[in-house]
Amino acid sequence: MVKSNVELSFMFFEANDIIPTPSELLDKYKERIGGIIPKKPKAKEEDTALPPINLFTCFDEFIDECSAKNAWTEATTKKMQSLLVDLKSFDHKLTFDSLSEKKLTSFVIYLRDQKVLHTPRKKKEDREEDDIADTVGLRNTTIGKKLGYLKWFLQWAANKGYNTNNSYKTFKPSLKSTQKKVIYLTKEELARIKNFQFDQKTIHLEPVRDVFLFCCFSGLRHSDAYNLRRSDVKEDHIEVTTVKTADSISIELNSVTKEILKRYADVPLKDNRALPVFTNQAMNRYLKELCRLAGIDDEIRITTYKGNERLDEIKHKWELVGTHTGRRTFIVNALSLGIPPNIVMKWTGHSDYKAMKPYIDIVDSIKADSMTKFDGLF
Repeated sequence: MVKSNVELSFMFFEANDIIPTPSELLDKYKERIGGIIPKKPKAKEEDTALPPINLFTCFDEFIDECSAKNAWTEATTKKMQSLLVDLKSFDHKLTFDSLSEKKLTSFVIYLRDQKVLHTPRKKKEDREEDDIADTVGLRNTTIGKKLGYLKWFLQWAANKGYNTNNSYKTFKPSLKSTQKKVIYLTKEELARIKNFQFDQKTIHLEPVRDVFLFCCFSGLRHSDAYNLRRSDVKEDHIEVTTVKTADSISIELNSVTKEILKRYADVPLKDNRALPVFTNQAMNRYLKELCRLAGIDDEIRITTYKGNERLDEIKHKWELVGTHTGRRTFIVNALSLGIPPNIVMKWTGHSDYKAMKPYIDIVDSIKADSMTKFDGLF
């Protein structure tokens, strides 16, 4: 009888494809000798729950997919990669579900008060030893841009079905800021650049000067000047497909741009380029040097905000000049000459009148100041 009950207990486990432990076998045996009909054990439910989606892996996918699909520039890709580094530094266990409004607020505070700047605003010798304002924390305008990129990613993840947390849609922190100043060169400053006399120590700046002036008198971005080929140069105009927006535009040549193109017409340049354009980083560095030597040194106050703290800095104008200053200079001077905004927009490729408003405001201010010249007429 004992042997029979033991065998029946074994058969039970064998029929259900279960390898019993000694205690389980003993319990089953006790059930049989007690007259209890054992119930068939429930099959173990397979764990059908998917593992949580990794936010950072999704971000990598977002960069790979969107950079290829939308033909991101290298600059856009770097901005997204920088945001990914910020998110990991903020919370390496971050998930989609954890990104509540409270968590997003904490991220803003992290960017403002804790993020270490890899490129401090001031050199070590120019700042106080205990002053971290120029080594830690982003200004409000930069934080706002990063939040815009983050919302872009989260919306992409929502469309993919990765993200079901919609807190980002209503998250609108108060980030006080001022309108960014438009840095451009006046006619007098342009003349200083054009007439600058080079020597052996500064001769390396001559092609920089020429490319910059070409942008000042054509409205080209640095990227489009860099990609301008001799085949794009026609008798009285240049044909450009812009790098940033892929717009096809035609820009008439004037005496300045014609002279610069003629100067380099027979100079061997890589990839049959029309102009000797350096990389954007090198151009920015050399432009500052050129403008400093040319005496473009008016003092300009730059106001920014970090949280609610207002930060005022006095900069020399040459410190603020970059490759995009050429395009801004072209727009301001074109409008000042009375060229209608719609014509200027055809040259620059702007499709939104709103983008021209800051320049129109500057021109209106110039006109108001010029009216005072009549005061001493009699």
